[in-house]
Amino acid sequence: MTEAEIAVFGGAHIDRRGRISGTTAPGSSNPGTWFEEAGGGGFNAARNLARLGHGVRMVSTRGGDAAGEMVTAAAAAAGVIDSPLTFLDRQTPSYTAILENDGNLVIALADMELYRLFSPRQLQRRALRDVVATSKLVLTDANLPEETIAALVQSAAGNGRLVAGIAVSPAKVIRYRPCLPHLSFLFMNESEARALTGKDAAEAEAWPALLRSAGLNGGVVTRGGRAVVAFDGDSICVAVPPALPALADVTGAGDALASGFLSARLAGCNLTECLRHGIAAAGITLRSPLAASEEMSAANLEQALALVPTPQMLS
Repeated sequence: MTEAEIAVFGGAHIDRRGRISGTTAPGSSNPGTWFEEAGGGGFNAARNLARLGHGVRMVSTRGGDAAGEMVTAAAAAAGVIDSPLTFLDRQTPSYTAILENDGNLVIALADMELYRLFSPRQLQRRALRDVVATSKLVLTDANLPEETIAALVQSAAGNGRLVAGIAVSPAKVIRYRPCLPHLSFLFMNESEARALTGKDAAEAEAWPALLRSAGLNGGVVTRGGRAVVAFDGDSICVAVPPALPALADVTGAGDALASGFLSARLAGCNLTECLRHGIAAAGITLRSPLAASEEMSAANLEQALALVPTPQMLS
């Protein structure tokens, strides 16, 4: 396999999003539009990181169908090295979401059964062992089975790699519990942080203590348009994202934040600069109808940084 500095494991599937045209009427038929693209938390991050100039390899399960071919084409278009585990007799996973007119999520359905076939045994393949051993960053999302995530994270951490996770959802983030001490960073929203800790925080700055008590050494908790908090072993910082005139689509914003943050971390930036880069990357995605914006680039990220204030250091 061709070497890449970043290895991404997890979701690479089809995203289907229906957007309601007017005011949402629960329990009724709502006029709207339908959109379909390749997506998945890991795959969104992989494409963002590739567009930011990194060598990225994506490892995921895929079916032998037209949806799988769509994912393959999207990887090629973004410059991602694609290394799927293909099951020809299965369907590629999918995520179907219904959005309000302003882009906020109403409800979603995830058909992710194929990811259950990505067992820890798959990681014992020589090619995948080499991928983990030669990557500077190993990133996974929570679409994989709990035991596979644990095996991957522990293996990567044992090799001294930067290891990060994307929460994906409140139902799936708990899959990280067995390996929290081995993660360098976990990216999540407030609902996912509540699911992981079983606790709540009234203010952003309270999350690091709760997450550290759960065993996590570093992470980022987003709170919509409110203050976002980042922490590592030594520091905590908080920033308020700049207001945007309009949201095109919230899908993929958290994955973009993780991408910008980790890209800066690989460049040697401190925690505050990493958070600024993450917020700037999320802003680019929020202005795009795509879950992984085609406008993501190092040059556009540099321009977006001008809108992001310097985070406040709390420790």
